[in-house]
Amino acid sequence: MSDDGKRVEKTEDEWKEQLSAEQYAVTRQAGTERPFTGEYCENKEEGRYLCICCGAPLFGSDSKYESHSGWPSYWQPIGEGALTEIEDHSHGMVRVEVTCSRCDAHLGHVFPDGPQPTGLRYCINSLSLDFDKGEES
Repeated sequence: MSDDGKRVEKTEDEWKEQLSAEQYAVTRQAGTERPFTGEYCENKEEGRYLCICCGAPLFGSDSKYESHSGWPSYWQPIGEGALTEIEDHSHGMVRVEVTCSRCDAHLGHVFPDGPQPTGLRYCINSLSLDFDKGEES
């Protein structure tokens, strides 16, 4: 998993070989982990949150906050272009899905009910993340 910014494309079999069954279900099939079960929900360490599929930096610990939603939440991505936003009409509602811009991994959703200065809540599955301790945004 490199941090070189190049697009990452793999076959479904290659993703299945790289990821656990749970990670594959979330990142490649737009699944969702159960609330309050994710590894990074309570993480308070300093560092960067990376895409579990390709290693792209997604969020810094400086933008993480406790939303009480059951998933790790951030008020902004680590940089412009880190995420792709897609209108999602599944489950009988309209939401905005967020994916990794480098590999299209499903990460979670963004909602307009977060803290200032952005007013956004990026609600992200821990299974879609890796954590790089100590290297802040």
